[in-house]
Amino acid sequence: MTPELGLVCVSASKTVRFKTMTRKRFLQFELAEQEQVLRELYTENLHRLAIAIEFCAEHHIRLYRLSSGLFPFADEPIGAAILDEFAEGLSLVGDKSRQLGIRLVFHPDQFVVLNSDRPEVIENSIKILTMHAHVFDLLGLPKSPWALINIHGGKGDRIERLLDTIANLPDNIRLRLTLENDEYTYSAEQMVSICSAAKIPHVFDAHHHVIYEQVDSYEHESVGAMLEAARSTWEVPEWQLVHISNGAESFLDQRHSDYITVMPSSYRQAPWIEIEAKQKELAIQKLQQEWLYSDLNVLSPVEAEPSPSKVASVSRAAQKVSLRK
Repeated sequence: MTPELGLVCVSASKTVRFKTMTRKRFLQFELAEQEQVLRELYTENLHRLAIAIEFCAEHHIRLYRLSSGLFPFADEPIGAAILDEFAEGLSLVGDKSRQLGIRLVFHPDQFVVLNSDRPEVIENSIKILTMHAHVFDLLGLPKSPWALINIHGGKGDRIERLLDTIANLPDNIRLRLTLENDEYTYSAEQMVSICSAAKIPHVFDAHHHVIYEQVDSYEHESVGAMLEAARSTWEVPEWQLVHISNGAESFLDQRHSDYITVMPSSYRQAPWIEIEAKQKELAIQKLQQEWLYSDLNVLSPVEAEPSPSKVASVSRAAQKVSLRK
């Protein structure tokens, strides 16, 4: 098996970028102006989404995680109505993704908590998920984990509430929903149990797992075991998706590094891998060149080049020292 690697939201280059607007600025406009602003934003971002899909195909990247901010305010009535005006364009972009063989997924932000103690938080979470599912519907993507919407487990010790909320979600959300283990609240083992009960897939994250379990290697036997356990929750095992990241400063650092230089050997059995690294497609390229078709799991480090601003700062400091001499 040769895993497929996935790009997260934007590229390290400026090729894949999306326009946005703050809520504060948006609310400064009158209603008619708000509608026009959204039409312009959606037009531009739909065009850029097509570019992102073409970019992935060009770089042999077969999975793309869409930004949750792709269509700002589409979870509000005004945005939802404007988004529907783009149904034909979205359908064409969805066709393009299928023609080029690019799998599309979503990972909504941390505000989605389906088991909060506050009903209004759950209600808002479902509103956000409804928007994500509607985008996938307009793209013509299947109501299945092929076009998954991945979230975390939310509040600890509220498993029954999580299961109840999931069971009552509309089909276009529930049939796409996946749950991911995290560093501190829900372990991979707990998440496999929850996903089995909810009859939805588990997206295994090896880096979250080692932090939660405080183990010092991706070669710890539990990593491979949990990868296999997670696969059992996928009705179609060939669709299994996992995440990988490396710690920025140390192995158990939760912050993401620029590149992936350590991979779990068990991930060679993972069909689909989202690469969560700051250097995006450059990190994917390194894995394609050094890991994907080799037997190496520890890769060469990458020497970070100083940014232009840092170079300029060092140069100015050197000039000051020279002047003082």
